[in-house]
Amino acid sequence: MITKASFQYLKDLTNNNHKEWFDSNKSRYNMAHEEMIGFAEELMIHMNKHDQLVPMTGKKSLFRIYRDVRFSKDKTPYKNYFAGRLKRDTDWLRGGYYYKVQPGGNSMVGCGFWNPNPSDLKLIREQISADPTPLRKILNAKKFKELFGELEGDQVKTAPKGFSKEDPAIDLLRYKQFIVGRKFTDKEVLDKNFVKEVNKSFKGVRPFFDYMSEILTHDLNGLPLY
Repeated sequence: MITKASFQYLKDLTNNNHKEWFDSNKSRYNMAHEEMIGFAEELMIHMNKHDQLVPMTGKKSLFRIYRDVRFSKDKTPYKNYFAGRLKRDTDWLRGGYYYKVQPGGNSMVGCGFWNPNPSDLKLIREQISADPTPLRKILNAKKFKELFGELEGDQVKTAPKGFSKEDPAIDLLRYKQFIVGRKFTDKEVLDKNFVKEVNKSFKGVRPFFDYMSEILTHDLNGLPLY
């Protein structure tokens, strides 16, 4: 369970984002970090009941709290949130899971394909153009929309190279990323059932992942690519 103490630590870090404060409050960071490790490990136990994940520890699942400021105008050294990811195992299971815990109603989960490589993106678009019905059915399903709302991600302005702007599926083909997300209130994050709600979200994205895994592992003739 994520506690109010961890939330308060992140709030204080936001207002004191410098090395001196961070070092003098290292014990508070360690406590909050251990809570997040426990959260990640419990989440993976739930997830492995219905998905196949790359084996990793809860600690490895978490991103570092230290920011990479080399190419950023914002030089604050620390993230004011905890975040992590889970990876699906083997080339046949595609899609990634992301979670973030941040006070102020900024906690969320994200699922999908953040930066598909050019060959994968081309194959996704070709498959969608050939028949957009399966993806539309998944995205418009009542339970899916209740969890995630609309498809998100960066898009091209008109039509991607090699595709017509008159394509019936152009609204889907414009996407360069294929992401869905769900936000959580602070009250929901601090609830004892938060890990179950995150697992529910990740389980709910499965039809989308199954579809994308299928089209990314087969050519347009339905033949396996591996």
